[in-house]
Amino acid sequence: IGTTGSGKSTFARKLADRLSYPCAHMDELFWKSNWTESSDAEFIPKVESFVLNESWVLDGNYSRTNSIKWKEVDTIIWLDYSFLRTFFQLLKRTLIRAITKKELWPGTGNKESFRKSFASNGSIFLWLFRYYKKNKNRYSELIQSDNYNHIKFFRLRSPKEAKSFMNQVRV
Repeated sequence: IGTTGSGKSTFARKLADRLSYPCAHMDELFWKSNWTESSDAEFIPKVESFVLNESWVLDGNYSRTNSIKWKEVDTIIWLDYSFLRTFFQLLKRTLIRAITKKELWPGTGNKESFRKSFASNGSIFLWLFRYYKKNKNRYSELIQSDNYNHIKFFRLRSPKEAKSFMNQVRV
């Protein structure tokens, strides 16, 4: 988990590769073609189906799915980087995606554009500004909740900590 731009997808891919586990990204499960949002009736079964795997890595938030994702999960990693670090990671990622026009999730045709990213109500940067602090508070509360005593939480506060964590992961 982590806020927009924290590096969840990259970290999840690397972790899944290291463990040889299947990996899914919540955004990929959620977004349909032309940036159309999935209804819960479409989205929730995709999440439920994926977590039926014996072992898996899943990145993303979508708190309405926590009861599904976190029911039997054993470990959650929170990428909790500073606002400036997150902002600059998001800026770099967004610029690269807008320039390359690479499709984000196969079969959707969804690509980032300068207009959508920087000059729209759906701007990923507006999302970061609105939710960075709220997400930080929400995640802090979640990891202390008695509902999730069965989960081992790791709060990684820098890329250095994330790299160290990854280096310690053994299959």
